[in-house]
Amino acid sequence: MGAGLRLGPLLRYTEWPHGTRATVWVETGRPCTAEVRCADGAGGRTRTFHIAGHHYALIPVTGLTPGTATAYEVLLDGRRVWPLPGSPFPPSSITAPGPGTGGPRLTFGSCRWAADGARGRRPAGPDALGALAARLAADPGAARPDALLLLGDQVYADRLSAATRRSLAARRDLRDASPGSRLRASRAYPKGAQVADFEEYTRLYGESWGEPRVRWLLSTVPSLMIFDDHDVIDDWNTSAAWAADLRATPWWRERLVSGLMAYWVYQHLGNLSPGELATDPLYGEVRAAPDGTEALRRFAAGAGEDPSRARWSYRRDFGRTRLVMVDGRAGRVLDEEKRSVLDGGHARWVREQVLADRGGVDHLLVGSALPWLLPPLVHDAEQWNAALCRGGRGERWARAGEVLRRASDLEHWAAFPASFEWLTGLLAEAAAEPGGPATVAVLSGDVHHSYVAEPERPGTGGGRVMQLTCSPVHQWIPYALQLGFRFGWSRAGRALGRALTRHGRTGPSGVAWRRTGGPWFGNQLMTLALHGRRARLLLEQAGRRGELTPVHEQSWGTPAAPSGPGRVPGPSPEAAPDPDPDPSEC
Repeated sequence: MGAGLRLGPLLRYTEWPHGTRATVWVETGRPCTAEVRCADGAGGRTRTFHIAGHHYALIPVTGLTPGTATAYEVLLDGRRVWPLPGSPFPPSSITAPGPGTGGPRLTFGSCRWAADGARGRRPAGPDALGALAARLAADPGAARPDALLLLGDQVYADRLSAATRRSLAARRDLRDASPGSRLRASRAYPKGAQVADFEEYTRLYGESWGEPRVRWLLSTVPSLMIFDDHDVIDDWNTSAAWAADLRATPWWRERLVSGLMAYWVYQHLGNLSPGELATDPLYGEVRAAPDGTEALRRFAAGAGEDPSRARWSYRRDFGRTRLVMVDGRAGRVLDEEKRSVLDGGHARWVREQVLADRGGVDHLLVGSALPWLLPPLVHDAEQWNAALCRGGRGERWARAGEVLRRASDLEHWAAFPASFEWLTGLLAEAAAEPGGPATVAVLSGDVHHSYVAEPERPGTGGGRVMQLTCSPVHQWIPYALQLGFRFGWSRAGRALGRALTRHGRTGPSGVAWRRTGGPWFGNQLMTLALHGRRARLLLEQAGRRGELTPVHEQSWGTPAAPSGPGRVPGPSPEAAPDPDPDPSEC
């Protein structure tokens, strides 16, 4: 019997602005030659590579005709395995941007929990990615994203669905640290069933990307990804004390190494262009070896011990729109006296990408799983907590601060005050140059609600700076937290935040901001449609019948001069009004 298609295909890279190349990722049941054949004669083939008993290929597709969309098939050893027999979905296709293509249409979000449940009654409500797939499948003429930006928590390694728990229970005792271990969960493993090794990570990805609607969507819309904590474990790299506690457990090293191995195979490789793949030494070594497991393990172990050995961040240009996707998790500096989201080399790389050729960029997008601008109370609480943990109010407060940091997930850019100020300055510099980007936007998720926030911009000229947050794609948030986030934007919340900064002796932040849209709660996706120096933002929410319903729209171009120093500007004249104003801010 021939090789089977275990997972995929995922359409990953498509070339801009006049695209002739793409890449398609697959996981197969055994070693084989994986091939993509397009209806217009384009295509490509490659041999699979082997990792820990699994077989993968990232198929280079060449010869695409710019300005066209072409259906494609996947063949393994010459046998067609995609589209699936009897599939209810349209043929998967690759769209190659052409000379008439304007700016890109980018859809983004984060936090997709692939929980099981009865049809139509998933524990986290309707899946926004599934709803997008249903729309595109039903209406081939519907506006299609040029890329999906998946901003973290593509899988939940620490919160397993019932189906995955049953699958892993057939493999090992879920109370144990690892297969064959006699140590009980209370000593050797976190509470609850969680993944232990690479094999179990493969099952998570199979569950998340194997759902039929999402599988078809990922086969026909290009995707770019970056991880967040749940792709490895909740609170990953929140502090030096957290890291020390995890390193002291017998299960953590294998968990981290396996998580990074799986991320490299399932997510990171597809983020790279064909040119980057051709010069990537690890990819070359893994493909050349009969079994690439040890080479990948060495890399992942080294990256886990010394994050500066790996750079997970990357840049993609969509014509005159630039996306710099920033890893805010794996490369953190955790020493309380030197806390930083990025180490020095990584920060220099991000700065170079953001500031390069600003005159040739109409829109600059920074992808960060964690928001830069939070509700002001949350921001102040994180800066206050960082000061406590650093010892600013004594040892007793430092111990209490560490407990609070982990319990309340105080781990965003604001929890690394020097990094927050660095990023704020970098974005201001990128936006300040006349003729530079019309939009400088940070795209984020993580916080299980959506909002638009804009900083104060004294002076005139430059582009519009924004925080665009969209989360979750498929998760839930308790009602008490919804109330808390609303309170965080209110005047009373801001006053409480100022009291915390006085107690922590941190002083006010160097930038002021306000929300100009939201907060909104539900399973959602945001879309940025960019054309020339104009932009249109659309937020849609998945409804009970699996449809996507518009929640918020706003448009802008090169912004008018702001309202003057010391004042926070509201939306541009073209922007839609906030449909859910907070009375405490009126």
